[in-house]
Amino acid sequence: VQLQASGGGSVQAGGSRRLSCSASGSIFYMNAMSWYRQAPGKQRELVASVTRSGSTNYPNSVKGRFTISGDYAKNTVYLQMNSLKPEDTAVYFCKVIERGSVYWGQGTLVTVSS
Repeated sequence: VQLQASGGGSVQAGGSRRLSCSASGSIFYMNAMSWYRQAPGKQRELVASVTRSGSTNYPNSVKGRFTISGDYAKNTVYLQMNSLKPEDTAVYFCKVIERGSVYWGQGTLVTVSS
């Protein structure tokens, strides 16, 4: 399974950005899709997740500003990010779980300037 993330770039504080991540390869059944991020000098952290049944999960830091959506028919996950803050600056990674195996995308950089 290969993951291709896109949509990163530079944005001013208060702006929006939409990330996409498409999975390809031997995909038979994906259980969940999620986005993580890693800021310089910090650990990778969960940003949002969505299960096949549609259940979502967000940390308080992005709740109300970020929205994850998963298209399991197209094996694609999106992350709509609104009201961006400088502290949202990070490399964003998508992750999928396919029949119990975990796959990571290559990461896409989002830079939020004040």
